[in-house]
Amino acid sequence: MQEKITVGISSCLLGNPIRYDGGHKHNRYITEVLAKYFYFVAVCPEVECGLPIPREAMHLVGDPDRPRLVTVKTGIDHTEKMLDFCKRKTSYLVAEDLCAFIFKKNSPSSGLHRVKVYDGSGRAPKKGRGLFAASVVERFPLLPVEEEGRLQDPLLRENFIERVFCYRRWKTFLNNSPDYKNLVDFHSAHKLQLMAHSPKHLTQLGRLVAAGKSMPREELLEQYQDGLMKAMSLKATVKKNVNVLHHILGHFKKKISRDEKAEMLEIIDRYARSTVPLVVPLTLVSHYVRKYEPAYLQNQTYLEPHPAELMLRNQV
Repeated sequence: MQEKITVGISSCLLGNPIRYDGGHKHNRYITEVLAKYFYFVAVCPEVECGLPIPREAMHLVGDPDRPRLVTVKTGIDHTEKMLDFCKRKTSYLVAEDLCAFIFKKNSPSSGLHRVKVYDGSGRAPKKGRGLFAASVVERFPLLPVEEEGRLQDPLLRENFIERVFCYRRWKTFLNNSPDYKNLVDFHSAHKLQLMAHSPKHLTQLGRLVAAGKSMPREELLEQYQDGLMKAMSLKATVKKNVNVLHHILGHFKKKISRDEKAEMLEIIDRYARSTVPLVVPLTLVSHYVRKYEPAYLQNQTYLEPHPAELMLRNQV
């Protein structure tokens, strides 16, 4: 995958001075690491809907499910202006062919999780979602989305980036006018990756593909896409990865020596006890794949779901 992946992002995270106080929230992991693989489409809902820099701070008030966007001191309601922008902007973003969106946490426009919503008594439980973030999620329900703050968590970071690369592969697959056989091949290549995220969805998708030859093409692809991205939204845990590693070992049972098998089992056990990161057993697996060339494993996206340079599987 040579072309950069198109990802929407809150503009302030790129270092653009567009916040209410004229500042920014530059995130160097995004601009120095992810920017090597992602092409960013920057969005600042407040500025793009017509508000100035600097501007009065705003917050959400009222019903957490249908909050209003109001200035903190003067109480000016900008809700309709923002909602109108959201409708226009999300329509525009369709043409951008986004594979993900990274939002600014806590923002009344772009916060994705636990945004404060003030009630009439002055309390502010963290139960809301920024108006623009909510609009993006509604318009693109399968789009991988995350807040920049949560990218500091290694597990959440890997899960998000893995979903982004998977979604890009799926979109590339669709762009090549796939037929039924192409879908069978795509599913086969992603079986272990799906197993690591959701064995339940893997089974469901397997049944869908098996019955898909008699289904209308568009209906089959739509149902597969829905199941694929729902599966990938679930975290690949140590327990599920151990299951996949044992499954992989089964493909070598007639090829590797007794000592090689014992070594592999020992390393899998060390990973299960969190004394080594996932990259350690996978490095050995990759060695065996090159040595013994099992056809099924050679095509598995699980072995390299994202660039190794990101070192997402190096955390214990």
